[in-house]
Amino acid sequence: MTNAQITLIQIDNYGPWTVTPEPRREVDLQTLQSRLYADLSQLIGNREGYVFFTRFDNMVAVTNGLTIDDHALVQESVANRFPVTVSLSVATGTSPIVALEDATELLQDAGSAQDKSRREILRGRAIDEQFRTGDDVQIAHFDVNDMTGNYTDEVNAFDSFIHIEKGYAALMEYMRTEYDALTFFVGGDNVIAVCPEMDEADYEDAIEHVEETAEVELKVGVGSGAVAQDAGMAAKHALETCRAVGSRVEFAEPTN
Repeated sequence: MTNAQITLIQIDNYGPWTVTPEPRREVDLQTLQSRLYADLSQLIGNREGYVFFTRFDNMVAVTNGLTIDDHALVQESVANRFPVTVSLSVATGTSPIVALEDATELLQDAGSAQDKSRREILRGRAIDEQFRTGDDVQIAHFDVNDMTGNYTDEVNAFDSFIHIEKGYAALMEYMRTEYDALTFFVGGDNVIAVCPEMDEADYEDAIEHVEETAEVELKVGVGSGAVAQDAGMAAKHALETCRAVGSRVEFAEPTN
């Protein structure tokens, strides 16, 4: 049974900060957001976690294996490098969406995201070491079939982007409503989902839904691990098996 540890990352007082003392240039805001995401990706990635940018002022991380002290160090590093601070909230659960909902509620109870007095909140709890297992995290790595041949080399870049976004939106919503999974676009034609315990039939169902509603054909590799990066690498290898044998769903062999 999966047991995801999810961390909600929220920039403190970001909306008011962007217009104080006057509106800041959008190019500067975009640069700050991208640099903050890159730093967080490295800070949490160095501890075997994953960070997904969502809206940039809010980010979601899979942090199995990180302690609350690890989160505090991430927070301190951000405060030392950026003109903004971040609040972090940590929750766990067999359902990734329920864990995120719990983390969100913890942070909302501490005050509004635009409350200038709410700074560097750190709430929640990590999974105790004795309760961790080798398959706590299930990661699914989705990929569009022959993206280069069908889209990148055939139509203009914006139309191919629209096509991918339609497929991503259909997958993201379906995985959330039907399976309580958290699904994120990660660039190119790649989508990564943090999932509860799902089987081959569940993934086939999701792929069929996207093909029927968005006319995007997908394949997926699925991996499990004690931490996000172990599960993610296993999913990548399973996806390579899909490419090699022409299948739509492949599960990596258990590593424990």
